[in-house]
Amino acid sequence: MSHTTHDDARHAEHPEGGREWWNDRYRESGRIWSGAPNAALVREVSELPPGRALDLGCGEGGDSVWLAGRGWRVTATDISEVALRRTAEHAAEAGVADRVDARQHDLARSFPAGEFDLVSACFLHSYGDFPRDRILRTAAGAVAPGGVLLVVGHGGWASWQEDRPQVDFPTPDELLARLELPEGAWEVLRAEEHERVQNAPDGTPGTRTDNTLKVRRLR
Repeated sequence: MSHTTHDDARHAEHPEGGREWWNDRYRESGRIWSGAPNAALVREVSELPPGRALDLGCGEGGDSVWLAGRGWRVTATDISEVALRRTAEHAAEAGVADRVDARQHDLARSFPAGEFDLVSACFLHSYGDFPRDRILRTAAGAVAPGGVLLVVGHGGWASWQEDRPQVDFPTPDELLARLELPEGAWEVLRAEEHERVQNAPDGTPGTRTDNTLKVRRLR
């Protein structure tokens, strides 16, 4: 997730967090993200046998392409058509286009059908009236028996960010409670928070706190 300052006219035309807001955000440059997979995804998924994966908020496809390269069949979803085009291009360049199905979803209004062996939501944050808890409960319902739900998120704003819109950053334990998982049906594999060093846009060192929740559906 990222936040930039926009002029008032653009705010009025495209409220923060909506489809066109994110399309405009991606159009600001040829590439917003690095193209590499999230480190937490690599750490938590590398040992899992490949199957069907759902990547929620796939952005430009770094995670989806990495998963596909390891044999997963990936449904990659995002609210932004611009991001999805870049995901498809990235998959084609990596030779895994046949294993990445890029689909447009505003997750506040629609959700991909089917069951998945992995549902991944890495930094699925947005602005405005974004029903993240409800979306993640739906995501848990899409996990097949024996499958894994992985949620990686920010624990707060980065140290250098002065413009801090209202965004909810729950702890792993708070998120686990909000998922309302049936007792005895899930196993908690990881619920932890950690601080990492990250450079600010001007290159000066800063810090931010991230967290990881990884749960397996038992039945």
